[in-house]
Amino acid sequence: MNSKLHAVCDDQGRPVRLHLTAGQVSDFRGADVLLADLPDETEEVIGDRGYDSNQIRLSLADRNITACIQPKKNRKSKPPYNWHLYKKRHLIE
Repeated sequence: MNSKLHAVCDDQGRPVRLHLTAGQVSDFRGADVLLADLPDETEEVIGDRGYDSNQIRLSLADRNITACIQPKKNRKSKPPYNWHLYKKRHLIE
């Protein structure tokens, strides 16, 4: 019995939206809820490996949002991501 807190934050690391899921639920379920309602001015989304899916990447690309998500280790074709931008994840962690 645990939980996960998913968050969308601004470029300063301040929470904009939060979503709580059960701990055993995939990160994709939390992402679907939060990413569906991003502010119009969103240019980039930084996420950890738990959010690495083709569906999330395509959803963001359709809205001209850059996905900066480190690929999972077992992914056969690893999409590129901006490592320097990815380091800004520490603002949220």
